[in-house]
Amino acid sequence: MDQARISWKFHLMAAFAVLIGLYPLMYFIIDVDFGLLSTKSVDLLENHAWQRAFYLHIAFGGISLLTGWFQFVSKWRNQWPKLHRRLGYLYVSSVIISGISGFFVSWNATGGLIASFGFGSLSILWLLFTSLALWLAIKRQFELHRKAMIFSYAATFAAVTLRLWLPILVPVYGDFIPAYQVVSWLCWVPNLIFAWWLVKKRPEAQDTGKASAVKFIES
Repeated sequence: MDQARISWKFHLMAAFAVLIGLYPLMYFIIDVDFGLLSTKSVDLLENHAWQRAFYLHIAFGGISLLTGWFQFVSKWRNQWPKLHRRLGYLYVSSVIISGISGFFVSWNATGGLIASFGFGSLSILWLLFTSLALWLAIKRQFELHRKAMIFSYAATFAAVTLRLWLPILVPVYGDFIPAYQVVSWLCWVPNLIFAWWLVKKRPEAQDTGKASAVKFIES
């Protein structure tokens, strides 16, 4: 497929992935009160275990966003198979680190138990879909691997949809806390529903390197 024919949907996804993937850099160069950290208690901010988990989560979550979108273009996969595998291992490693640390961070999520369950559930499903995708690739079941990766990256993309929904929800609820409780679920549940629809709407494809579900973002 000519690279010029890659759809606006893919370009939009890639732009958001790069923008939000680089966003965690702000936490490393700006004061500790930046962003979500401004909602945390002093005791939590001084907890070294929580600090390490938080920075591991955002750093490797950013890497997963930056590396995952590249994998969905069949032409690039076929042209650079070694790069595809290396980026795939980097993506999986980043998800594992970010998912485990994110699950730990979710225990103290802003918004209490509702947000903790929301983000904790996301972390578990993110790890499960990504581990399944890796196992299927090792088993050389590439069509199923691609489908599992669609679910995995839908979970990864929650970092983007969270930041799209939150500016809408805060004015609606008039307060950050209830908006954050809602977004802890809204940032990923619709993503996975869309991933399910994307996989189900396309028939099974031959393993030619151009899985039909992936063609949705290429055409």
